[in-house]
Amino acid sequence: MQNFGLSYFAIKNLKKNTLRTAILAVAIALMVATLVFAMSFVRQVNSSIKLTSERLGADVIVVPAGARGAAEDILLENQSKSFYMDSGMVEKIRGIKGVEQVTSQTYLVTLTGLCCSVPSSLIVAFNQDTDFIVKPWLSKTIGRRLNKGEAIVGQESAYNINLGLMEVDSVLFGNVFRMVGVLDKTGTGLDNAIFISDENIDALIKKGNVAGIKPGQISIIFVRAQKGVDPYEIVRDITNATVEVDAVARKDIGKGLINTLRDINRIFYFTMLLSSVLSIFLAWSVFSAIANERSREVGIMRAIGAKESHIVKLFFAEVFLIGAIGSIAGIAGGTALSLLLAKSFFILKNPAADLSVLERILISLSGFAIGTGICVIGALSPLQRLKKLEPLVVIKGE
Repeated sequence: MQNFGLSYFAIKNLKKNTLRTAILAVAIALMVATLVFAMSFVRQVNSSIKLTSERLGADVIVVPAGARGAAEDILLENQSKSFYMDSGMVEKIRGIKGVEQVTSQTYLVTLTGLCCSVPSSLIVAFNQDTDFIVKPWLSKTIGRRLNKGEAIVGQESAYNINLGLMEVDSVLFGNVFRMVGVLDKTGTGLDNAIFISDENIDALIKKGNVAGIKPGQISIIFVRAQKGVDPYEIVRDITNATVEVDAVARKDIGKGLINTLRDINRIFYFTMLLSSVLSIFLAWSVFSAIANERSREVGIMRAIGAKESHIVKLFFAEVFLIGAIGSIAGIAGGTALSLLLAKSFFILKNPAADLSVLERILISLSGFAIGTGICVIGALSPLQRLKKLEPLVVIKGE
């Protein structure tokens, strides 16, 4: 009954100045919405990069010297790029201590109307005998090896090509390929690729429509380390053995992007700190005005027997209501923005991972705690002033 009374009086008191209450609630809502959106965005990008790295299935990636950035563009951002090195590098890498498996891929870029009957896409030629990257997805999709003249497409390429049927003939670099299936979504840039067996490369090069590649060249080498071997040791040994390639551990894929996001995080949190301070001052000014208006009312309540704890509870009920209303509105707005507008960011057009329900709940709880916390902090000083009021002095107006 007492809690019902507190809520009733708190709502009634806040309605006395609806505009002032609304301004503070909107300020809290905007800050919480920004916080929830930014936390959701950063969390989703970090999770996507981590999941993409894990799904590659390799511990170390080797590319031609200077091509690391281009490789990350392909694997993380669905961009179509080509770069090449001598295929003899595979045997050199296989001889490195601690290496268990090695496989290679060759990347070719299509140009609509010039070489191919498909939109601009990445063609990935892979070695079916040594592959451990594509084969797990291939066995799930068609349950067999690709024959010469056959191709299988990533999920995004399936939409781009508008297959309609699973088996469609397309021209790639002057050669007809039969599209025999669509891979499940991997969450990597390879979702935007068309996969063929590397036994087709010689025929493609002979047609003369593939720019920049020579017979016996590959683009990237994937390395799986032996159990118990530190991938960074393999990276170091590869770097020491040859200057023709760059080696990167799987955990370092997207590290530059993550570092950039970390810097953005710092800027964001500093901005949010300033916004929180401003919101605290706004809350202080609003609750100071409320305290001044209510001083005579509080004096009368104290004079007729109300305890200090009753005053505190009533005042904090108003504080909590404003903070809760603003925070809930902010959580709803920030979550909606993260769901509706995130796709407009290039980096999140094809995320490998979405936020789980638990993650969104935790982010929402953080926003609620910060929003209501700001109101509480802003109300502490006015509350102390109310607690120290002398009832008779206030009633007399002295």
